[in-house]
Amino acid sequence: MADTKSGFSAEERAAMKQRADELRSTKGLKGAAKLAKEFEACVEAIEKLQDVDGDLARVVHRIVTEEAPGLNPKTWYGFPSYAKDGTVMIFVQPSSKFGTRYPTLNFAESANLDDGEMWPVSFAVTRVTGAVEDKIRALVKTAAS
Repeated sequence: MADTKSGFSAEERAAMKQRADELRSTKGLKGAAKLAKEFEACVEAIEKLQDVDGDLARVVHRIVTEEAPGLNPKTWYGFPSYAKDGTVMIFVQPSSKFGTRYPTLNFAESANLDDGEMWPVSFAVTRVTGAVEDKIRALVKTAAS
């Protein structure tokens, strides 16, 4: 429910605070030091997730590492994310973050999943199966190409 004073829910305000903390944590860092700090934050975020949230985040992390090693792990508003040239391309939004029914795997515009005049860029996941893993792998390969 939105807070009438600011227009943002408590969860949204917490996510904005988390993003500010992420930016502060890498302030002054450059190159490998910044990438290492962002990688560490991504792994920590994944480790905190449970159930399907954690299953999805771990599978995405493994697949991105295997199929798109040029993407850099980081967090974005607390979400496990993967960036190219500093811009987030792929992120997992855990259901626990906003109390939703399922986590989602999301792709930014830079992922180039274009397929005609309309295509999905967000995928709800209720269970990570072999078929889901295969679909994620195909999407990551396309996004990273």
